[in-house]
Amino acid sequence: MIVVTGGAGFIGSCIVACLNEMGHEDLIIVDHLEEGSTKQANLADKKYLEYFDKADFLERVLQDNLDPSINCVIHMGACSSTTLDDVQYYQKNNYEYSCHLAQWVLAHQARFIYASSAATYGDGSLGYSDEDLNTRRLKPLNLYGDSKQKFDLWVLDNGMEDRVVGLKFFNVFGPNEYHKGDMRSVVAKTYAAVKEEGKISLFKSYREAYANGEQKRDFIYVKDAVEIVKFFFEHPEVNGIYNAGTGESRSWNDLAKAIFAAVECDPDIEYIDMPEGLNEKYQYFTQAETIKLRNSGYSKPFTSLEDAVKDYSRYLDTNGHI
Repeated sequence: MIVVTGGAGFIGSCIVACLNEMGHEDLIIVDHLEEGSTKQANLADKKYLEYFDKADFLERVLQDNLDPSINCVIHMGACSSTTLDDVQYYQKNNYEYSCHLAQWVLAHQARFIYASSAATYGDGSLGYSDEDLNTRRLKPLNLYGDSKQKFDLWVLDNGMEDRVVGLKFFNVFGPNEYHKGDMRSVVAKTYAAVKEEGKISLFKSYREAYANGEQKRDFIYVKDAVEIVKFFFEHPEVNGIYNAGTGESRSWNDLAKAIFAAVECDPDIEYIDMPEGLNEKYQYFTQAETIKLRNSGYSKPFTSLEDAVKDYSRYLDTNGHI
């Protein structure tokens, strides 16, 4: 039996679909579906045994009242907002929840795969190595990244890195992210407008080293992110904290041009001011080091940015709820 927390969310629901394709229907989905939540659509065509609200599931964890046949927990559930300003919420929802769950999983000798984040790397001045010594030095720029960093450190401080898998996801985009509001990818937020109006807005750069739109990210298609999770699910002998990125940094201008190519129109990009206060917490460059991931045995190629945007655009064209 497999548990997927955040199973109605973006990456989580894509993992559930992958597990279903692999023949696994003995799934427990954990999430939080508020009244009127559109996120529930992500579960419409999925096969699973039970659904638990995240609070009820945590209560069962604390009471040691879960099915003993659970042999794997894929923990994707968390608040991923990079702008929310609520220290206690991140502490309880992202950090403490993960600690309680990991302790239960390891006490029952099950597999534990969890989502960390590239937000842990902060401004990137300490590099993007996922080696444990570097992980200990990182200084995130926001509370979300800090909550993920705290849990990574908890794993290391408790000597659990050889018994669990942590995945530092970089800029993941693709199907099933429609419910994320402002946290959706630029592709999801702008595709319809680009198709209808033929223009896109990107943030100006406030650093001389980067021209407008040349701030760079390691964009990874959700299908590739899921393939990484699948690899570690299928290889329980491989553990540690790993970057989940392509190892190739691309600019926002590159991304915009890929969207224009997908809708077959000439690029028309305007550069707008960042919201007040964002510049101090903005990552101008991210790029995963992938040596550790490749040395783990993961060998699949990553989808190019252009091919990923083209594939995603076909999905956006045919799914009215986006």
